[in-house]
Amino acid sequence: MNKNFFIYLLIMSVITYAIRAIPLVFINKKITNKTVQSFLDYIPYTVLAAMTFPDIFYSTGNLISGIVATIIILYASYKELSLIQVACIGCGVVALIEIIL
Repeated sequence: MNKNFFIYLLIMSVITYAIRAIPLVFINKKITNKTVQSFLDYIPYTVLAAMTFPDIFYSTGNLISGIVATIIILYASYKELSLIQVACIGCGVVALIEIIL
């Protein structure tokens, strides 16, 4: 392997560790600021959405079926259907569009 690879790996490891260790070392009391607490509460959902949402369009065999299914499942979610119902609707829409196309 290239010698630079291990240097890059070391730098990446130090930065990743520092990002996790610095807040743990310097923040030793409960966060009482409602804005900061709200921000920290929504971070996992935001990261998960940012990672999965673009892949929804390309996970099917056809971009059109991904877009149509996304629109329909967003509407089904807006109507407060359960997660299982929304997932089944999305799979059904993709299957139907794939058959048609």
